[in-house]
Amino acid sequence: MIETVKLGGRLKWYNISIPSEKDFEWLKNNFHFHTLDLEDCRQSNQRPKIDVYEDYYFLILHFPNFDKENKFIKPKEVKIFWGEDFIITIGKSHWVIDSIFEEAKQQEKRGESFEVATSDALLYVLLERLMNQTVYLLRKVGLELELINRELFNKRPVTIIERLSITRKNIIILNTMLKPQLRVFNQFESGKVKGFADNMEDYWGNILDYYNKMWDMTEDYGELIVGLSTTFDSMQTNKTNEIMKILTLISSIVLPLTFLTGLYGMNVHLPLQEEDHAFWILIFVMILLGIGLVAYFKKKHWM
Repeated sequence: MIETVKLGGRLKWYNISIPSEKDFEWLKNNFHFHTLDLEDCRQSNQRPKIDVYEDYYFLILHFPNFDKENKFIKPKEVKIFWGEDFIITIGKSHWVIDSIFEEAKQQEKRGESFEVATSDALLYVLLERLMNQTVYLLRKVGLELELINRELFNKRPVTIIERLSITRKNIIILNTMLKPQLRVFNQFESGKVKGFADNMEDYWGNILDYYNKMWDMTEDYGELIVGLSTTFDSMQTNKTNEIMKILTLISSIVLPLTFLTGLYGMNVHLPLQEEDHAFWILIFVMILLGIGLVAYFKKKHWM
């Protein structure tokens, strides 16, 4: 289904959330888009790119969004046909796109004018809001890292391991999503993507600044999660070593005592066997031996 909003005099925004073959045929007949671009719209998980033509541009961009459980980050594709007097968003897009379109549709019903009147300005609004939402999402990831850092020394390692794993996965997804798009947005500043309106250079530069900020945050969080993981692994290793040390010391103390009990448990003639107080003598020797070993370990600072 093709939904349309008219913005200003000539500008139209077409939103096709679930395109059918009839919709693709309509696009082909009315706009004469390249067959490969329409084929890209039929498929998902396309690489980010911007195709430049004489009378329009075709963009495929990826922006992050949390899943329904607000736990894992999932990439959402944004596919846009950008012409002089039209913007076409197609496919199951990011919720920000749907939100802005619904806002424009409601304003049109009320007879109010939307804040933009050119396709370049509308594209800028879409990209700016998508990047604002992405920055907000990145700050949530940063907050999670800060909370993990604070709770790193508590006594719930299983919870910390789970949170570290989830956050590390999210950062990896962000990295693989944002890195390939750097060269795409650099085309705006380089002049390869000129657009259709004048005096948009500063706006495209602002978009690139947004994106560089997002990329810098992702890199910083990547380094931080590595540092937290290394610190946590070191703490767990040290804790394991301490446990093994205590168990080894206990074994060292118990071993000679076990030897004595085993020795006097044999059915052979042994010293003190006929002594009436042999049991208490052996108990005293074992206690003395245990105390002596503990004192020796403490003197060596092993305990």
